[in-house]
Amino acid sequence: MTNLRQNMEENNSIKANTDVNELATRPIGRLLWEYSIPAVVGMVVMSLYNVIDRIFIGRGVGPEAIAGLAITFPVMNVSAAIGVLIGAGASSRVSILLGQQNLEGAQRVLGNSVVLIIVNALIYISLFAIFLDDILRAFGASDVTLPYARDFMLYLLPGMMVMNVMYSLNNVMRASGYPKPAMITMFIGAGCNVVLAPIFIFVLKLGIKGAAIATDISMTVGMVFVLAHFFRKDSVLHFKRGIYRLSWPIIVSIIGIGAAPSIVNFCSSAINTIINRSLYAYGGDIAVGAVGIFSTYTSLLCMVVVGICQGIQPILGYNYGAGRLDRMKRAFWLSAIAGTLVTSIGAIVSVFWPEVIARAFTVDQQLIDATCKGLSLATLSFWLVGFPIIATTLFQSIGMAGKSIFLSLIRQVIFLIPLLLILPKHFGLEGVWAAFPTSDAMCIITTIIMVMWQFRILNKQNGRICRPAELRA
Repeated sequence: MTNLRQNMEENNSIKANTDVNELATRPIGRLLWEYSIPAVVGMVVMSLYNVIDRIFIGRGVGPEAIAGLAITFPVMNVSAAIGVLIGAGASSRVSILLGQQNLEGAQRVLGNSVVLIIVNALIYISLFAIFLDDILRAFGASDVTLPYARDFMLYLLPGMMVMNVMYSLNNVMRASGYPKPAMITMFIGAGCNVVLAPIFIFVLKLGIKGAAIATDISMTVGMVFVLAHFFRKDSVLHFKRGIYRLSWPIIVSIIGIGAAPSIVNFCSSAINTIINRSLYAYGGDIAVGAVGIFSTYTSLLCMVVVGICQGIQPILGYNYGAGRLDRMKRAFWLSAIAGTLVTSIGAIVSVFWPEVIARAFTVDQQLIDATCKGLSLATLSFWLVGFPIIATTLFQSIGMAGKSIFLSLIRQVIFLIPLLLILPKHFGLEGVWAAFPTSDAMCIITTIIMVMWQFRILNKQNGRICRPAELRA
């Protein structure tokens, strides 16, 4: 039995090496295409959960419901932050460990991440359920929008743990060399939502509650397919005994890397609260509805870039772990160009044809006019936002959590929050919208300086990449 077990472990190790060694040998352009396209599709599909809900609710319930959904953005960002904290950290750590041929270490990261996801989700979902009305009020809900926001969140809460498990393990699946299966699982869940959302909203006449129920069911279906992958013994990483015992060094390594994108989501909650309150003060519920459409549109574009990040992250992490600086740099610049192209196209559409975007979500003319005005101003600098997003992933992938966190904070905290507090006092509603392009421009300049300085440091190493001890955990 001992020999048989050893043979099985050796075979799994050989398979793992075969599956991920392509990250160090195949052309970077082809790898970027093969890894990023499934990830992009997966992230767009994930965004469709929100887009579909908002389109159907906006057209089937009304502009007040759209404003109510905008109030739920901060709550959803907190949930996403918990998932990203574990998912992004675990996937990045898995990539580096596989690059170092440490299969057992990657297995333990998988097991620890599952435990962390479940424990964290139980804690924050319980707190949301107890203090839901107070939380929604704090995030800017008015007497008009509170009932819509409450109905949506009450029915969505049970699905939040499912969402965290599905998204986090989907990232690990992709990082361990399965980009296409990761994409397919996202397709399955979103496809269910496309079918179920109109049924629950229009046919069963459940309104905003129906949208939440349809999302819960769809995410559960997607989670089942993700879990099925890790229950397969022939997967590079799979569930097995001995990997679930929490290890403090592994927890620290996961959280340290996942902190940057997680902080972005936590900060988004605070920022959305400030935005909702400012817009309500200067433009009422209609202005809050307009920012809901703006946030949905820009989030969709950013999700495309995040998809590129998820596709490039295993390539960056593996080649950094393997000491291939030349391949890591080429992968970064190609992905940076692709990300900038995405946000540039999105900015052009929003500046010159904002009405097309607004009419996709609502038929209310007042809300359309408010959205057009906001979109055309808020996205003036959005065309270069793809570069900072890609750069954050660069620092995350090579284990530089501090720089990744700082780069994540400068756009949404260090620059945007002060602007949101200052500009509206002088320019009113236009000042709220103007804070976005001003913050974006300042963030882009800072990012360029940080990236060029980091590459200068790496060049001095002549490709000799240091491997911190914790990477071998």
